[in-house]
Amino acid sequence: MQFRYFACICILFAGCVVQAKEAQRIIALAPHIVENLFAIGAGERIVGTVEYADYPQEASDIVRIGGHNGIALERVLALQPDLVIAWQSGNKKADLDKLEKLGIKVIYSNTKDITKVADELRLFGRLTGQNQQAKRLAEQFTARLQALKTQYKNSASLRVFYQLWPEPMMTINNNTVVHQLLDVCAVENAFADNATDYPQISIENVLQTNPQVIVLPVEKSKKVMPTIDWQAWPEIPAVKHKQFIEVDADLLHRFSTRVLDGVTDMCDKLQRARTHYQQQ
Repeated sequence: MQFRYFACICILFAGCVVQAKEAQRIIALAPHIVENLFAIGAGERIVGTVEYADYPQEASDIVRIGGHNGIALERVLALQPDLVIAWQSGNKKADLDKLEKLGIKVIYSNTKDITKVADELRLFGRLTGQNQQAKRLAEQFTARLQALKTQYKNSASLRVFYQLWPEPMMTINNNTVVHQLLDVCAVENAFADNATDYPQISIENVLQTNPQVIVLPVEKSKKVMPTIDWQAWPEIPAVKHKQFIEVDADLLHRFSTRVLDGVTDMCDKLQRARTHYQQQ
């Protein structure tokens, strides 16, 4: 570790951060952390990251030190970071504990609420000295999110099934960020009351909820994704009325500034579905 942290900054997500100067060599352990650092003008300070950190384009050139299954500690040490920003719910605790024992400063991204993305931008601004840019982006994010909520808050009810994954079939309950995004669009999540955050479900479960729209998140991946032949169940309103919408998973499933691009697109498509049913 190249320097010690002295000044104490109390923050919402990481507790008390002690720092003497702005971080210059950062390892970012999640794609959304990389995106947000670039957004505030600190992307060139990232010396290491993980798989799937692919935005902006410059992120593809950053050294990879691991992924969802863990990080290579020797690679981290070789990069001599003065700060590691980890994703508390996405990185292995054992790996992060080892980094801290080695004297490397670890700060946690722990956003679980879409409204807190703005707070995290401000945090990254303080850590890197990019306060002005971070504050501006945070204010823009908050204003845009509120504008979307206002736009759709009085919209007609629409029952939606969000097909998070096709095989095994999975969805989301009301304790997830994706549910918060659906809530911005003022639609009803068909599995909101499920006891599990990301429940594995069956076709029969979907039939029971009778969704009017099926939302299909699409990942920017070269892998061939399994598909479900929904046409075999024409009794489902979404199938009968051909109300399937595709959304960008890379936008919606990351806690970055771009999540609102994904929400805007999804809400617009859901509004078209509303119009369809209103015209029946």
